[in-house]
Amino acid sequence: MESQDFADVLKAVRSFVRDQVIPREEEIEETDAIPEPLRQTSRDMGLFGYALPEEYGGLGLTVSEEVRLVFEIGYASPAFRSMFGTSNGIAGQVLVNAGTAEQKDAWLPKLASGEVVGAFALTEAEAGSDPSTLTTTAARDGDGAGDDYVIDGAKRFITNAPEADVFMVFARTGGAGARGISTFLVEKGSAGLTVGPPDEKMGQRGAHTAEVFFDGVRVPARNMVGPEGTGFRTAMASLAHGRISISAVCVGLAQRILDETVAYAKERSQGGNTIGEYQLVQGLIADSQAELYAGRSMVLEAARAYDAGEDNKLGPSCTKYFCSEMVGRVADRAVQVFGGMGYMRGVTVERFYRDARLFRIYEGTSQIQQLVIARTLLR
Repeated sequence: MESQDFADVLKAVRSFVRDQVIPREEEIEETDAIPEPLRQTSRDMGLFGYALPEEYGGLGLTVSEEVRLVFEIGYASPAFRSMFGTSNGIAGQVLVNAGTAEQKDAWLPKLASGEVVGAFALTEAEAGSDPSTLTTTAARDGDGAGDDYVIDGAKRFITNAPEADVFMVFARTGGAGARGISTFLVEKGSAGLTVGPPDEKMGQRGAHTAEVFFDGVRVPARNMVGPEGTGFRTAMASLAHGRISISAVCVGLAQRILDETVAYAKERSQGGNTIGEYQLVQGLIADSQAELYAGRSMVLEAARAYDAGEDNKLGPSCTKYFCSEMVGRVADRAVQVFGGMGYMRGVTVERFYRDARLFRIYEGTSQIQQLVIARTLLR
């Protein structure tokens, strides 16, 4: 995208987030839903397809451009970004990286426009941090190359499952381990496909997850995404992209939390002074600013290296690990600066304290990122 065009996009998104999304955050929290006007404006602005190729109706942003956009989007409630994040990220990237021309033509324009919502169905009850052990199966029903596959199993914590129109489903077609996993495109309404009720989560209300059940779900062989046995590789490639994007969300949210903290420290008085005049409060604010500065720099460098084809593993894991932990510390310090008020429902930093906790868990826990980083270096 031309630099001026991208600057215009950033300006428009920043205005939308701050003028329209943030004023409705409490409504999102209370109703556990994104208001339809915000959904429609997001569609109109192309936010459902910012990371998808232009030839399919997306904005075609590079990862370096994407993270700068997500810094702005992440300034609001994380639930808002989750509405279209999966279609741009881990679900949409499955098709971008491994889909056939037919699959891309059929689904990417609809994902980019927001006409349909995508979901990434990898995690299982006994296969979360180690998805190579998943037990959902996809067995051929017949002997011919054109025969259907029949999927049986269950998935857990699937983002956007209650709203999803298409699922990228990872199932075992071969033996044990990563090489026995394949990817399938499964449409909403398929016989035998059931989505459970939305999970009751600690935070990020408005961003829905649910269990998904497959009871003899029949899909045609043409719905396999990528060659048989390449599903694990496809999932990891999508997650690498997603981890950089999630890191950018963490940076955006940390900036919002710090801004709320600084504003409160300037106005709240104790002992005849604003609390921002006390050095121990200043220390909390300074630590958050320093970590935020480091996190933003890490994301920008990881995105640059990803775009250049230099690194699609170490950088994404380093940024996901650091930034997800960083935003948690920034939120914790914010509650400390707010004192008793920071522990009260209805106060912004209390909500963000709950919202931020999930970043250290999904799309690879902090402990998984540690393993990826260490093993990459030690090999």
